[in-house]
Amino acid sequence: MAEIIVELKQANIYQGENLILQNVNITVEKGQFVYLVGKTGTGKSSLLKTLYGDIALREGDGQVAGFNLREMDWKKVPYLRRTLGVVFQDFQLLTDRNVNDNLKFVLKATGWKDTRLMDEKIADVLDKVGLKSKGFKMPFEMSGGEQQRVDIARALLNSPKLILADEPTGNLDPETSDEIMQLLFRISRDYGTSIVMATHDYRVINKFPARMVRTERGQVTDNATISID
Repeated sequence: MAEIIVELKQANIYQGENLILQNVNITVEKGQFVYLVGKTGTGKSSLLKTLYGDIALREGDGQVAGFNLREMDWKKVPYLRRTLGVVFQDFQLLTDRNVNDNLKFVLKATGWKDTRLMDEKIADVLDKVGLKSKGFKMPFEMSGGEQQRVDIARALLNSPKLILADEPTGNLDPETSDEIMQLLFRISRDYGTSIVMATHDYRVINKFPARMVRTERGQVTDNATISID
């Protein structure tokens, strides 16, 4: 039986006092790739934030990578996040240091101490995303696609069971978007990493089909079909 990485049961998701999504039921198994689609303001980001502990789950049941979301507090959130990778649309790289030092910063922040092991891990993730020789480059010296690959490398540092990607192709041209999508699908397939990707990019969904979950009118529909909105 496949390992369950994400499970929400009858979950109500709030932003402050506002109920954003009602009665959410989702299961994501090890290695699954899931698109999260829906218009702006329908709760995609709130759902992702709940999964990485930024929004507390107050009603219903939820677990992510073995962590109970109902029992999350500020002390436990860092441990949850060590089992996840998060990929952003705007890269969020530290502009004052090179790629290696960006990645080393994350490793130190998540408790790594051994310099040799850190160097080995950084070389490993850069190799996985096709940037083996780019560790000494500064972010401003890189293209948007290369910066997004660094962001994905950063997400892989702690060998996550789950990657949450928020519009990762949003700032990229179609050709570069395709390269990033091929990379994400390869990570999912080769390393058994579950990926939940929020996107508006229907061109990408058509070209790289996968399971779709839609947020709409306060509800979440699993195995949704594409409708251009």
